[in-house]
Amino acid sequence: PFGGPDPPAALFRYSRTRSGDHPVEHLCDYAGILQADAYAGYRRLYEPGRAPGPVTEALCWSHGRRKFYELADIAASKRRGKRAPPISPLALEAVTRIDALFDIERAINGETAARRLAVRRERSAPLVAGLKEWMRTERAGLSRHADVAKAMDYMLKRWDGFARFLDDGRICLTNNAAERALRGIALGRKSWLFCG
Repeated sequence: PFGGPDPPAALFRYSRTRSGDHPVEHLCDYAGILQADAYAGYRRLYEPGRAPGPVTEALCWSHGRRKFYELADIAASKRRGKRAPPISPLALEAVTRIDALFDIERAINGETAARRLAVRRERSAPLVAGLKEWMRTERAGLSRHADVAKAMDYMLKRWDGFARFLDDGRICLTNNAAERALRGIALGRKSWLFCG
């Protein structure tokens, strides 16, 4: 049954454009949790007065982490040699802090929602609060044009969506499972230009 104890499902629906009208139409009868990236097309789903009710935004930490990781990727810098941009110490610190959350999640993967929530409140919540405070402090000293500032802004402007997993044990830290399921389609799309 929908909303029962079974694991969450991933459902994919093709649309020709990236218009926000598609998710609004597709999820017109849905009120619940949407684990996703920060795609602007979902905004209308989160509106408080929406019928049958607002969708709860749960943002993906992999998307937030990726922006820092690209600025702190030591292996990629070695491959690029002298032309590589310098490693950002702030980005490296952010990745380290976010990776600690991923470590906790790996340890509780497969546990009940209640158990995951209890562990998150005990172990993850202080790390999330520390990360937010650290980012706010470091962000204050950065130019708005700095790449690491943009990565921080991406998360800080959407903090409630990123922190939502601390309030509900059903919410995953990422939407990686759905992203992996789409990988085959993304890899084959050039071969399928005749589709549609």
